[in-house]
Amino acid sequence: MTDLFDISEQRLKGAIETVAADIGNARLSKKKLFETMEGLHGCTSANGTWTQRDAYDLLEAGLALHLTELGPVERTDISSISDLVDSLPTQTVRSEDQIRFQQFSTPADLAGLAMIAAQPRSGDIVLEPSAGHGSLVSMLPSVEELHLNELDPRRREKLKLLFAGATITGFDGAMLTSLAAPELRPTLILMNPPFSRSQGRGVDEYAAVRHLRAALSKLSPGGRVVAIMPDWFTTSAKMIRIYEETFTNCTVQTSARLAKCYHKQGTSVAVRLMVIDKTPGNSKPSIIARDTVRELADCLPIVKRATVLPERTSVPPQPKPKATSLFKSMRAKPRTTPRVERKISVREIVPVEYAKLEAPRALGTQSGVYVPYRPSRIDIEGSREHPTPLVESVAMGSIPAPVPDYVPRLHDRILTDAQLSEAQLETIIYAGNAWTQFLPGKFTPSDEGVGLSLSEDGRAYRKGYFLGDGTGAGKGRQVAACILDNWLAGRRQAIWVSKNESLLEDARRDWSAIGGLPADIQPLSSWKIDDELPFRDGIVFVTYPTLRSQRQDATRLKQLLDWAGTDFEGVIAFDESHEMGGVAGGEGARGAKAGSLQGIAGVLLQNHLPDARVLYASATGASDVNNLAYAVRLGLWGPGTAFSNREDFISQIRSGGIAAMELVSRDLKALGLYQARALSFAGVEYEVLKHDLTDQQIGIYDTYADACPSDLEDQIRAHMATIQERRGEPYQISTSGQTITLGHALEGAR
Repeated sequence: MTDLFDISEQRLKGAIETVAADIGNARLSKKKLFETMEGLHGCTSANGTWTQRDAYDLLEAGLALHLTELGPVERTDISSISDLVDSLPTQTVRSEDQIRFQQFSTPADLAGLAMIAAQPRSGDIVLEPSAGHGSLVSMLPSVEELHLNELDPRRREKLKLLFAGATITGFDGAMLTSLAAPELRPTLILMNPPFSRSQGRGVDEYAAVRHLRAALSKLSPGGRVVAIMPDWFTTSAKMIRIYEETFTNCTVQTSARLAKCYHKQGTSVAVRLMVIDKTPGNSKPSIIARDTVRELADCLPIVKRATVLPERTSVPPQPKPKATSLFKSMRAKPRTTPRVERKISVREIVPVEYAKLEAPRALGTQSGVYVPYRPSRIDIEGSREHPTPLVESVAMGSIPAPVPDYVPRLHDRILTDAQLSEAQLETIIYAGNAWTQFLPGKFTPSDEGVGLSLSEDGRAYRKGYFLGDGTGAGKGRQVAACILDNWLAGRRQAIWVSKNESLLEDARRDWSAIGGLPADIQPLSSWKIDDELPFRDGIVFVTYPTLRSQRQDATRLKQLLDWAGTDFEGVIAFDESHEMGGVAGGEGARGAKAGSLQGIAGVLLQNHLPDARVLYASATGASDVNNLAYAVRLGLWGPGTAFSNREDFISQIRSGGIAAMELVSRDLKALGLYQARALSFAGVEYEVLKHDLTDQQIGIYDTYADACPSDLEDQIRAHMATIQERRGEPYQISTSGQTITLGHALEGAR
């Protein structure tokens, strides 16, 4: 029986070979290309079966085949390849997919120059993470292994015909470290990533950087990456930090700017050709700038690859330059540009050292109901005080925290540059210490509701931590630092839940401030509710309204749980956690109220991930005891406590009023599960600004006053008393001439 797929594959292969032959014979024109497409599909483009963009894709595949037949390229061949590129039809049509994924294949002459700069060896394991039609590896000599990754299935189909011996995959190149085979350790990577768009994310200004970082992470030590990067990826004031962090423990051997090399692809974008070795060294070489590949080929330095993998991770000391006499003529030698060596800034991961205080610190001088804040049981080495003085209530300050055992590990720059204050570092220590403990007993999620049921077949649930700092203490920075501590420990999955989408940029700001990349945090709303998240490592940002949303059988909660997996051990940070406050429901003005959907979703997320490190962050988390019902990881009820269940806890603490709530907070701090600090107002001055009403404003006020009945104030007071009795039901005010009617909106006017 004839296999229709094989017939289609053979026809496509024949069309590619026809285009390659026409290129080799210098006979390829746009008309000739379209005729080949008509022969392949049996119709013209007017039929809708194929588009001009499909024809240009066939052109690129045919060009890749032609270059493959030419074999390895030399520097002297670049000029003739540039002539070949100029003779090809200009690509004047773009498709939506091409724009969405920025599918602009590498020009043949630039690919040849990149291959020369790569200096491939016969024993290399070569990877192209965004292969397109394989132009970057089309002139590659024989190597040990060739791995090609391409997201577009139509391009992958052509790659299988062009490179029969290669291993071909189809995932997002930015997720190389997560999705590629763990045993794959390439020694040479050639890449031309999308510059500012990503799968599932749309516009992503750091897409190229994320692709490059993933490639460098996957590369074997001592290996080489040759990358075509966007023109903006340089040592500018905006990019300097990201640039330096990208090339930690790497040497940028070459950086060349090309102004005009993509004209045949229908774009005038400028690019940078970068040659990077995974060995410590200088990351800021002199920039070579040329207009065309032909011009660059004449001056591009070809750096020999290392033959021995480096064992040291630091830069060898450079010999001091010889002193030059002031009286020696400098004209005897041609002037050269001085070589400036730079000390490589390597981000080392170091422990946060602190001394344990057996006797708690004495309280500072009380002012009103507050005392100055200082860590009560630890002294963090080299830390600085918070930029603004912090205080805590006398009741909280009088209770010392326990002596912790957990030692976080962070980048050394965070400590040496004091990017986190003493108070913020204390949070990381105590949160980490809390996460080493588990609630007594084993539980399984209840079949109904949001409770946990004791079960011998259940699982132990990790304790959580509550950060109750007020405004100005930097809760977002502390949340980010707790995630970073776990990130550096290998737990590179985290969930950041917050109030609304506008806080996404705040989260990215705080994460970037301590060394992360903004693109590490991706909003869950970027993907459809029934889509699988296309990455394993990263921080998923989700709002409470998004977390509770669902469509038929698909829910955001399930989507998030599927991504996390049952063995999730990362951080779940509930920023503004009081948004889950109504999870337990309660008594309203009209009787019993059901629990809030977003509170229920937040608790279910905790219940289904028992190993998660839960962090609650809210300055108003305990205004009412019922609003603590979402904090299921603090051990407030259940085995080992005085309360059998949540309902018992709420009932008894509520009967004790504010004093009982204060006792709960003090006990949580004594257990190392809670901290609440606030900004000090010491030294704050204010003045009263008086505004004198103008005659016109007085006249307007008098007009309104004259239109109201004389007993209006008494009516309002009486009605407000009624409103208070009814616990704040909405009311309406209507006027008609000299009559004012006050009434409840839901019940009609009274």
